[in-house]
Amino acid sequence: MKTLSELLEKSPPIEVEVIKPAPASALIPQTDSPPKISKQATRTSLKASTIDGVFATIFSNITGGVLLVNFLLQLGATPVEIGLLSSIPLLANFLQPLGAYLADRTSSRHWYTMIVFGPSRLLWLILVAGITWFCCSHIESHQLVIWTLGIIVVTNILGGLGGCAWFSWMAALVPPPLRGRYFGLRNSAGSLANFLSVPVLGYAVSAWPGGGIQGYGVLLFLGVIIGLISLACQFWMVDVNPQVYRAGKASSPHAENPDSLQPKIFTILKDSNFLKFLLYVGLWTFAVNLSAPFFNFYMLKNLELDLTTVTIYASLIAGANLVMLVFWGKLADRVGNRPVLLLVGVLIAVTPLFWLGVGNDIISVWIWLPLIHLIWGGFGAALDLCNSNIQMEIAPLDRPSQYFAIAAAVTGVSGGLGATAGGFLAQLDIIGGLSGLFALSAALRLIALFPLLFVREPRSKPIAHVIEKILPFKPKAELVSAEKMAV
Repeated sequence: MKTLSELLEKSPPIEVEVIKPAPASALIPQTDSPPKISKQATRTSLKASTIDGVFATIFSNITGGVLLVNFLLQLGATPVEIGLLSSIPLLANFLQPLGAYLADRTSSRHWYTMIVFGPSRLLWLILVAGITWFCCSHIESHQLVIWTLGIIVVTNILGGLGGCAWFSWMAALVPPPLRGRYFGLRNSAGSLANFLSVPVLGYAVSAWPGGGIQGYGVLLFLGVIIGLISLACQFWMVDVNPQVYRAGKASSPHAENPDSLQPKIFTILKDSNFLKFLLYVGLWTFAVNLSAPFFNFYMLKNLELDLTTVTIYASLIAGANLVMLVFWGKLADRVGNRPVLLLVGVLIAVTPLFWLGVGNDIISVWIWLPLIHLIWGGFGAALDLCNSNIQMEIAPLDRPSQYFAIAAAVTGVSGGLGATAGGFLAQLDIIGGLSGLFALSAALRLIALFPLLFVREPRSKPIAHVIEKILPFKPKAELVSAEKMAV
């Protein structure tokens, strides 16, 4: 099996403008074309991005996930507020088209992301101060819940303005043939950090002498430092000037006039293939977030499991991610992202049904719940990886950030609406509480996969071909025919 370095040796250099100073050997001069990034500079950038991902994962574990849910539950948060905890970051993605507009008018992907994400991480220090005030003056706990949600709103607004810029930066740095493998490796490194850090962090909060709230405040201060280290790693990544792509597009005789009165968003929305993808990703994100934010809530509140046990389950997700991500990355590079999304999506769609009947008995706690989390981690890794990579495949090179921004806005709004709707539905007895919510989510997930059948992806193999490679028997002719019609 070829390594990432071996594949980089055979891959063509990436045509982007280099902004930050680099060694003379890192650049391959071109007289009539933009400077190219050498293979060595690409390796350095990808390694730095991987280390950035490791520290960013630890930061995200502290400022979100089960630790933040447990913190809010200790303060007496309601299901609606837990739903808002998940919907706010998603709704903030609605600002990504504005972020793409601003980022594409700069001359540096690096400095734009630094200006956006630096303050968004420093703002968590305000919550550290709030927790300190709460522990010292014993203010009303619900006031700190509102304070926390407010910090999440502001930090995610900033994050929404920078997400597509980072995504476009990575799309320019990673050669297309290596995207599945590289992002599989990068996500695996993050999963390893997740696997090792979440149980330790959960135990630290549970065992803190001053109580869980005070312990979370200390961890949050540490998390801000880790988040800044993550951003510092980006100084070793080669910068990219988005104006190079805009200039290249403008030089084409058939290019769209950048000063055209018709907004570019209307031109993008004429792309029928992209619209099909938006329909899929919007429905899928709504269906997933209808139930996903409430699994930890269900374990901590309904099943009354302790934080240490729940963080162990979270580490199982990370461990399964770690084991399976490289496999999914290699498979996606061979057969495409779309068939992987379809095949794995069916299994992930029905996983909410696995929660029905789960209790706090020994079999549920030590067998069934770990199995659910292993399935979610191992197969959900394919969805996280391929949903990102397929966007890079179907977006044009001259304006990828605009496509990414629109997709992020759609997923943000649909996911935010799903999490908010789930918070309200979870309190209604008419659907059976959380159990009914989980069943509804499973049904909507299966429906959401249908538009993906009609999305076209370059280098994507038919599903029947993928099944032939996986299963020992050949698919029926009807399946092959149906797949050809879908493609």
